[in-house]
Amino acid sequence: MKQVHLEIEKLISNIRSIVYIDGKKLEYIIAAKIAGGHVMLADSHGVGKTSLARALAGSIQWEDEVPDNGTKIDSFSRIQCTVDLLPQDILGYTRFLSSSDSMIFTEGPIFAHFILCDEINLLTPKTQGSFFQVMEEQTVSIEGKTYVLPDPFFIIATMNLEGVHLFPLPAPQLDRFMLRVSMGFPEASVEAEIVTMHGKENSWANFRPVITSGDLLAWQALVDEVSIHPDVIEYIVALVRKTRSHPDVHMGGSPRAGIKVSRLARALALVRGDDYVSIDLIKEIFIPTVAHRIIMHDATRDVPELLRTILDSTPVEKRS
Repeated sequence: MKQVHLEIEKLISNIRSIVYIDGKKLEYIIAAKIAGGHVMLADSHGVGKTSLARALAGSIQWEDEVPDNGTKIDSFSRIQCTVDLLPQDILGYTRFLSSSDSMIFTEGPIFAHFILCDEINLLTPKTQGSFFQVMEEQTVSIEGKTYVLPDPFFIIATMNLEGVHLFPLPAPQLDRFMLRVSMGFPEASVEAEIVTMHGKENSWANFRPVITSGDLLAWQALVDEVSIHPDVIEYIVALVRKTRSHPDVHMGGSPRAGIKVSRLARALALVRGDDYVSIDLIKEIFIPTVAHRIIMHDATRDVPELLRTILDSTPVEKRS
C-alpha cells in the first residue's frame, strides 16, 4: 500500500502543479475514480473545473484501445450541456450507410475514459435521463443493442448553484454520484500565482503524464484488499439509517449510500497508504458522500448541518 501511496502522491503533485485545488479534496476525487465512482462539482464559473478534468486525464499515459468497430477511444471528452441537447447528442445514434446498405452506430462523446459534463443542470429531464444507465452499468443501449463503455470510465459533472433555465437533477441521478465537492475560490496569493501561470499561452507546454492507465487499473483492483472491520460497516449502516428516520428528512440515504461510503473509504485509505478503514475516515467522508442524496421536508434546511448532528449523536458500537 505504501508504494501505491507514493505513486498517487506523484499524481497529486502533477495535477496541483497546473490546477489550484485543496489537497484533501483532490484526494477525494482521485479516490472516487479508483473506487469506480463519479464526482459532482457544485461550483461557480471559472474556478478551474475544466482544467482539473483535463489535468486528471493528461496525467495518465493511455494505452491504445481500439474496440470492435475500429474507432479509437478518446482519453478525455467534454460535454457542454445546453437546454437543447438531446440524448443522442451524448450517447450516439444509428444511421443508414448507403455504401453498405446497412445501419451503423456512431458513438457520442460519452465514449471516452474521462468525461467532463459541464453545467449538467442545464439539461432537460429527458436528456438527464440518458446518464442513468451510463453511470450505473457503464453501458449504452441504443435500439435494442448494448455497447460497453471503456474502462476505466469516470464522469466529472459540474452543476451551477444558481442561474436561469436550470433543471433539478432527479434523485436517482444524484444517487449515482459517489461524491459531491466544491473547488472553491483560492486565497489572494494563490490567485495571483494562477493568473501569472495561466496568463501565458504555453502554460500547459511542460505538463506530462506521470502514470499509465495500467497503474490506474491496478489500483482499482487493490481497493477490495483494504480491510474494513464489521464494526465499521455497522457504523456506516447506523449513520445511513438515521438519515431515513430523522423527522426533518423527506428521503434519506438508500443502501447504495452506504455502499458508496464504504467503497470510497477503502479507496481513500489506499490513496493515503493505509491498509484498513478507520472510524475517523468514515466521519471525514460521510457528508460529501451522503449530503447530495438527502431530500429535506424544508428545502432551505442545511443538509450538512443535519448530517453533522447525526455524526455527533451516533455512537460507535463495538462487538464483544
